[in-house]
Amino acid sequence: MSSDALPRRSILQGALMAAVTAFNPVSRSWASSDEPGALGLPPFDGQLLLDPAARQQAADDFGHIFHRTPWAVLIPGSVEDIVKVVRFARRHRLKVAGTRGIGESHSTGGQAQVEAGVLIDMSALSTIHEVTGNSAWVDAGVRWIQLLQATVPLGKSPPTLTDFIDLSVGGTLSVGGIGGQAFRHGLQVDNVLELEVVTGRGERVRCSPVHRKPLFDSVRSGLGQFGIIVRARIRLVPVPPRARTYTAAYSQLAGLVADQEKLIEDGRFDYVEGSISISGGVRSYHLEAVKYFSPEAEPDTAALLQGLSFQPGTLAVQDSSYFDFANRLAPLVELLKSLGVWQLPHPWLNVFVPGRSVTSYVEQVLDQTPEAEMGQGTILLYPFRNHELTAPFLRVPAGRHTFLLSLLRTAVPPTPENVAALLAKNQLFLDQLADIGGKAYPISSGPRNPTEWCEHFQPLWGLFQASKAAFDPDNVLTPGQRIF
Repeated sequence: MSSDALPRRSILQGALMAAVTAFNPVSRSWASSDEPGALGLPPFDGQLLLDPAARQQAADDFGHIFHRTPWAVLIPGSVEDIVKVVRFARRHRLKVAGTRGIGESHSTGGQAQVEAGVLIDMSALSTIHEVTGNSAWVDAGVRWIQLLQATVPLGKSPPTLTDFIDLSVGGTLSVGGIGGQAFRHGLQVDNVLELEVVTGRGERVRCSPVHRKPLFDSVRSGLGQFGIIVRARIRLVPVPPRARTYTAAYSQLAGLVADQEKLIEDGRFDYVEGSISISGGVRSYHLEAVKYFSPEAEPDTAALLQGLSFQPGTLAVQDSSYFDFANRLAPLVELLKSLGVWQLPHPWLNVFVPGRSVTSYVEQVLDQTPEAEMGQGTILLYPFRNHELTAPFLRVPAGRHTFLLSLLRTAVPPTPENVAALLAKNQLFLDQLADIGGKAYPISSGPRNPTEWCEHFQPLWGLFQASKAAFDPDNVLTPGQRIF
């Protein structure tokens, strides 16, 4: 940082505040013909907030660990507001980040925050513009639960859903969006047909696999580095109205892993996940598999379970509507919020483990994870097939299968010392992951500096840099990732 940078930024902040104060959002006009001030701040269809409460709320995310305070929060009234603020930021060397809603992002490491810049609250743009037989055209601030509420009555659904569906379309498409259907359909980024993006140049562009493909491929799982997703065309597939969930326990991790790999290859289920629990120092391993069905065509349970090696007497079967299954975490989340747990720090770790090494790596992690460190959080483990993936910057290990391992910790007690210790443990696990060729899923703990990011994106780091130069040459967008 140059010696005059801080004085310049103080002057810029003062001028920005003066310009915003002079604007009347009711009359859509400035206090005088000379405004919006020396910096030329444009009028917005929405609101630009500078009050301390809005800025403090924006300095948070689901992790509640890192706090970077912006100078202003844009509540956009239109996509053009985003174009204007990016152009303004580029002109004046500010930083911009877009997030679903202030403090509601499922990022846990400050990725969507911005220090001394402008945060865009994308939840203000949440219109479902069109639903057709095979796709939906939606604003980036639309939550997946809202889209499902519109499509399920039509017998349609996005092919892949995250376990928690109260997340935004734009947010998950920027990172990947994984769920138990990914083995069949790929991640959510693999099921988007078209995007509308505001690039770091301040250009509003539509892109797809056949139109401006380099931008399309860069923005999907691009971590917000090349453009802000403002609209997306999501693929829809037919879905039966009912879901039958089968859960069963295993005494050994290897047995769970073998059955999961069998199920994603033969495709007998529509959804395959798994979890690990630790109680009294004893580990147990659990399969969760789901078959969607219509009432007139009941699933053949015997055929679905044939050849699986779970422990006898541990099978449980539950029926629900498809929508209720997709939204199954909502009651748990409300309980966690009511107990205050949702507001505690979440030093999560989400990693992609190569299938060839998954048993040994997971056992290594578990050996170093006392029950108390989880804070009653969940450990998830489930596979998907690499050949279903289409987004270049979603980095996964080489091989046929990749497993997602998620340590969804809650820091108890929520002290700075405990949080720091858990983050250090995450870094240890990431170092051990690198030794076997694994990759971080960057929604939680991930690479923290340019050198680590270079390794993460190899062998595509050169392409990543070239895309940054093409679409955000002044490095305006999403500084919270700490990539550049």
